[in-house]
Amino acid sequence: MITVSLRPIVSKINLPTVLKTTIHPGDSIERLFIATQTGEIFYIGNGVIETFLDIRPQIIKLGASGRGYDERGLIGLAFHPEFYYNGLFYLHYSVAGTQGPGALPSARLESFKPNPCDPRTLNLKWINREIKYDHIDTVEEWILQSNGQPQKRRTLLNLRRPFFNHNGVNSLNFSPETGKLVLTTGDGGSGYDPFNLSQDDMEIAGKIVEIDVVKATFIYNPPIVTRFNELPTPIQETLTVIAKGVRNIPGISFHRFYDQYIKYVGNVGQDLVESIFSFVHYKPIPVTKLVQASLMKSELDQEGFINFGWRGWEGAFPTSIIRGCSANQTLDEKITAYYNDVVKTSVRRLQPLTSYFHKDPRPDKFGGTALTGVQPYMGNEIPDLTGSVVFTDFARDKESQSPVRGVLAYTWVRTDCKLNDFSVIETDYNFGSQSAFYVSLGANLDQTRLYLGVYGSMNVTNFNQGTVFEIVP
Repeated sequence: MITVSLRPIVSKINLPTVLKTTIHPGDSIERLFIATQTGEIFYIGNGVIETFLDIRPQIIKLGASGRGYDERGLIGLAFHPEFYYNGLFYLHYSVAGTQGPGALPSARLESFKPNPCDPRTLNLKWINREIKYDHIDTVEEWILQSNGQPQKRRTLLNLRRPFFNHNGVNSLNFSPETGKLVLTTGDGGSGYDPFNLSQDDMEIAGKIVEIDVVKATFIYNPPIVTRFNELPTPIQETLTVIAKGVRNIPGISFHRFYDQYIKYVGNVGQDLVESIFSFVHYKPIPVTKLVQASLMKSELDQEGFINFGWRGWEGAFPTSIIRGCSANQTLDEKITAYYNDVVKTSVRRLQPLTSYFHKDPRPDKFGGTALTGVQPYMGNEIPDLTGSVVFTDFARDKESQSPVRGVLAYTWVRTDCKLNDFSVIETDYNFGSQSAFYVSLGANLDQTRLYLGVYGSMNVTNFNQGTVFEIVP
């Protein structure tokens, strides 16, 4: 059993969605940057917390409709690899004033459930998108000016989202392989991906997309879209798609291994299982090719294109609807939700590196809720974890404890690439009677230090309940 300590770095902040380090222009040391869901970005300098940027007025009103839980807000921050020289950084957030009615009449949180006996629920279409949507997300390029003030330079994408959840989180990262900005988008939400957006090649939802920020487009206010073919050609030309079949992703991380990179991606599960995937080789498809194939109604060769299998597959399992067994929960019946989708993606999908379950009878494991971060650890301070893949879960299975606690765990990449098991990391920190949801996981530039974001409430409208820790021996 590995035990670690949590060293508090900053407390009483809003919900921390992104934890990253970079070297500020003119600075000599890496500093930790913290982005909050409500729209603030802080950095830690000489033990003091400084504000880097505050865009709270530009963020959609969180917790609207009386629901304190929300998955919108400032959800992505990435610094250009040359940030020290060019001052460029990128934001992904849900825009103020864009609240819509949602894409289904009654799609409150997770209310949509497919009924395998009712074909209408299996083949829903997202229609009247201009009026039937929840909100608009934007991806922007900003620059830190020579006077130290950040300023927006341009908008890269405006995305109309069907529901309030599954927008991705920690959704922007730069690929050290390609130098491109990587955007991870969730399937757009509700539950069970009602419109099967994640498998549709034209839908931006449910994909991992690379954006070539060097290819300048002179379209500074791109149209608000949901599909790749609605984008002007100059914007299409800056985009390639790495993967589809995504439900919701807490970011992508890159682990240098000799002269190549292992990519780690977590896919948040529906009712059964949370999954972490890894891959080295992949064949991205330029968006222009996808659009052309769609116009010609032709099948593209997708050999080498990554497919995580959602909505047919939840990790290594066919996506299931659970029918409760009141006499004994261990006997709950699990019914395949989308049999045809399972068959279609059975061969094409990537198998997970590891999975963990919402219910796990094994004494040394835990029942999880939702994956919130995946990072390789390359440091030596916690030698038992060196070279492992560390991950966080939002909250341990409700029945097992009160107050709520998140979970830290780890796994290894097997040389034979087969599915691996995971182990829990114990922490010796005393949160007292306060809830502790583990909401984010971050690392420094060389992945030798790990940072954990914790929040004292499920509701983003309960302010200043966040603490950021460094995970130490």
